[in-house]
Amino acid sequence: MKAFCRFTLFVGIASLSVYGESSLAQEKVSIGIGVPLTGPNASYGKDIVNGIDLAISNVNSTHPTIDGKSVQFVRDAQDDQADPKTAVAIAQKFADNQTPVVIGHFNSGATLPASKVYNSAGIPMLTPASTNPAVTQQGYENVFRLLANDDQDARAAADYAVRVLKVKRIAVLDDRTAFGQGEADIFAQNVEKLGGQVIDRQYTNSSAVDFSAQLTHIKASQAELIYFGGLDQQAALIAKRMKQLGMKAQLMTGGAVADDTFLSIAGPAAEGTMAWETSAPLNDKSGPGATYIENYKKQFNSGSITFSPYAYDAAMIVMKTMIKTGSTKGSDLVKSLKTIDYPGITGQISFDKNGDRKKSTCTLYQVKNGKWTVLALNSGS
Repeated sequence: MKAFCRFTLFVGIASLSVYGESSLAQEKVSIGIGVPLTGPNASYGKDIVNGIDLAISNVNSTHPTIDGKSVQFVRDAQDDQADPKTAVAIAQKFADNQTPVVIGHFNSGATLPASKVYNSAGIPMLTPASTNPAVTQQGYENVFRLLANDDQDARAAADYAVRVLKVKRIAVLDDRTAFGQGEADIFAQNVEKLGGQVIDRQYTNSSAVDFSAQLTHIKASQAELIYFGGLDQQAALIAKRMKQLGMKAQLMTGGAVADDTFLSIAGPAAEGTMAWETSAPLNDKSGPGATYIENYKKQFNSGSITFSPYAYDAAMIVMKTMIKTGSTKGSDLVKSLKTIDYPGITGQISFDKNGDRKKSTCTLYQVKNGKWTVLALNSGS
């Protein structure tokens, strides 16, 4: 007999507008979400939740059934505050509630400890955002990543800086998080391998708002390029301070920066900034990505950030897998996810033996005339 998660009746007027028409005869299948919903990373978390809401609405409109039973998918979004300890507590809550699957977390520093809990509980976890390579190198069978990792992204950034831009003097600054430090370390290592020179290495923390000391030191080193490992708001403040200090160095960042938040905060100082993203651009005007972008704007009256399309694909994959297999049992889902070959809005999706996405793509963007423009693509195996 097929196993099911714990079911409860679906109620609430607010939920009707998100998930579609409800029926008391339907049983609820919960999709757990662990992301920051408060604090400086909240915009990323809300964007991920929005993508999952769109997926749930689309699937519920088809009147899904699992093992012959009419079901309604709902999401249980929990605020991990981008904090590892909170993420672990949330993961344990999902385990105690017998949540069949979790999409998250956003920050690699939160994903790494939470994934241990999911592994122990046998809950499949799909991250649409955490890019530290260690996330899928722990030997866990239940962990999957929907986008490229920092190794691919930072290597591409180093190659572009040394081989294309041909800069000789490079400075590196990071926020000391598992994400920011991880990609900065990989970037610096690969710059050296390619014959480039990292002439200054500076550090900050993820809550800092003043980078005067670090940038003044870098300016004195006469760096031609500054690579920043961190998120959009801090990257924007760095761009503004660089302009105030009269710095001519090229600013290049890793992922999670090429968005409207950066443009809004940085203002005119954003011009010329380069950002390598661990994602492919949804620029096919006739493809499913373009339709997704239109639907997102219509539903939420705003543009999508980098990660919501990956969250959407993650949600679609797990729901369709449950429907196809007739089960919400973790072991059944993991087995199916390991062999999946799914045409997502972000491209064809399948996973390697570690749970990393095959044929992932990184994209280099640059701000030109106040807008992010694609400069280059790097496709992994």
